[in-house]
Amino acid sequence: MYGAQLMEALRRYDPSLEFFGVAGERMRASGCDTVVDAKELSVVGITEILSHLPKIWGLFRKLIIEADHRRPDLAIVIDSPAFNWRVARQMHKRGVPVVYYVCPQFWAWRQGRVRFLRKYVTKALVIFPFEEKFYRDRGVDASFVGHPLADLPCPAVDRGAYAVQHTLDAAKPWITIMPGSRPKEVRMNVPEILNAAHRLGPGYEFLLPVAPTLDQTFVQKLIGARSEIHLVDQALPALAQSRAGIIASGTATVEAAVMGTPFVMVYRVSPLTYALGRPRVKVSHFAMVNLIAGEEVVTELVQDRFTAENVVSELQKIVPEGPDRRTMIEKLAEVKSRLRGEQRDHLHPAGRAAEAVLELVRGAQAGTPAPTSRI
Repeated sequence: MYGAQLMEALRRYDPSLEFFGVAGERMRASGCDTVVDAKELSVVGITEILSHLPKIWGLFRKLIIEADHRRPDLAIVIDSPAFNWRVARQMHKRGVPVVYYVCPQFWAWRQGRVRFLRKYVTKALVIFPFEEKFYRDRGVDASFVGHPLADLPCPAVDRGAYAVQHTLDAAKPWITIMPGSRPKEVRMNVPEILNAAHRLGPGYEFLLPVAPTLDQTFVQKLIGARSEIHLVDQALPALAQSRAGIIASGTATVEAAVMGTPFVMVYRVSPLTYALGRPRVKVSHFAMVNLIAGEEVVTELVQDRFTAENVVSELQKIVPEGPDRRTMIEKLAEVKSRLRGEQRDHLHPAGRAAEAVLELVRGAQAGTPAPTSRI
C-alpha cells in the first residue's frame, strides 16, 4: 500500500519514472515491474524465519542481480528490516543512494542496529512523530513525513448495500476481526478470536478482511463453516461500518484508529519466539496507537493474556454506548491528528516522501542527465 502510494505520488511529478523490485498486488497495479513477489517474504517470528532462510536468500540474490542489470538511480526500501537493511547495504556498496521509507522500529528493540541505517541509508523517511528525533539523535538523516494512512477518508459505503453484498444482518452490531497479514501469525491468532466470537453469541456479525498477502482459501479453512464469520476483501470499509474490532498488533491497529473504530489489540507468537524476543523490547506498549498517545488507549492482550474471556470482557466495555467507548473514540481521534503531522504544505504524506525522493534522484543524476530514472 505504501509503495503504491509513493509510486503514484512520484509519477505525478515525473511520469517517466520506472520502478522495479519487490512488489505486491497494489504496487504491480501501479506499474512496478515485479522481480520478487512480496507474498514470498511474508514470514514473521524468530524461529519461524529459520526454516525459510534458504528461500529468502535466493530471493535476495535474485533482486540484487536484477539491480546490477538495471542499474537504478535510487533504491527505496520499505519496512521489513531483516531483508531490507541487507538490500540497503548492497545498494550502498554500488554507489546507489538509499531511501528508507517506513523505518524499522529499532526504537522498540535492537536499538544498536541503528548503525546500519547510519552507514547504508542516505535518507530516512519516518511515519511516526517520535521517530524523527530518535533517529536524528543517533546520526541518521531522518524526516517525519506523516503516516500514509492518516489522510485516508472514511469509505462512503451504504450499510444496507454492504450488508446485502456480504450477506450480513444490518440490524446486528458488526465486529471486524483482523488476525494479521502473514500465515503464521494468522494461525496463531485466529483460534482464540473464533472462541471469543463464539462466546459473544449470535447477536453479532463478524467481518474478516483477508489481507492481500494471504490466500482466501487458507483463511476459509481456518475458520471452517462458521456462518457468523464473513470474509471481505477490504479492511477500511469493514472497520468504518463496524461497532468495534479485534485487531492483531501491527498496521491494522493504525487503520482502526484512522477509521475511529474502538478495538482491543491481540497478539500471539510461538512460546520460544516470545521468550527470545520479549526481553529485548524497550518500549512500554505493543500497540502503535498506545505508543503514539503515550498511554494505554486500547487494551493489549498479548500472549498468555490473549484469551477469549479477556477479549469478550474488553469488548463489552467498548461496544455499548458509555464513557469507555466515548473516551476511546476521542483518544483515537487525537492519535490520528498526531499521525498527520503539520499540514502547512497540504501534502499527503506520500507526497512529502515523493519530494524527498525526487531531490535525491536529481542529485544522483547531476551532471549525467538520463531520459528515464529507474527506482
